[in-house]
Amino acid sequence: MTTETGSSRTLARALVPLLAALALLLLPGPGPGGGTADAAAVCHGRPTRTIAFATGELRLYRTRQYVCAVTVAQRPGPRRQMAVSLQPRGGRAVVTSGRFDRQAGPVTVHALNRCVRAAGSVAGRGTATGWILC
Repeated sequence: MTTETGSSRTLARALVPLLAALALLLLPGPGPGGGTADAAAVCHGRPTRTIAFATGELRLYRTRQYVCAVTVAQRPGPRRQMAVSLQPRGGRAVVTSGRFDRQAGPVTVHALNRCVRAAGSVAGRGTATGWILC
């Protein structure tokens, strides 16, 4: 055995734990910022309303100037028809619809000093609000 091989093995033994510790620090894992994403991470602002219906729920979030909405399925699974819409008073509705497995949205509208109307559905069953958040 040569000294070159011995010194490279010693160096490798010293570097492996160091590199493993560095990888644990840099790679995301479970915990803050590393778990699965949910609607709270998608919409900015504070949760304002959650309206439950038979197959899911419509979640509304608000900042000072914007309102955000997401429709979340009660049981995530196979893709099915889902929709979410949000309309500020005096403006056009923003709609997202299609086949999703977990959630539809987010949709965001500018609603500074304006009421909004929201609707959401999962697999043909859903809910709608009147003018809210005035």
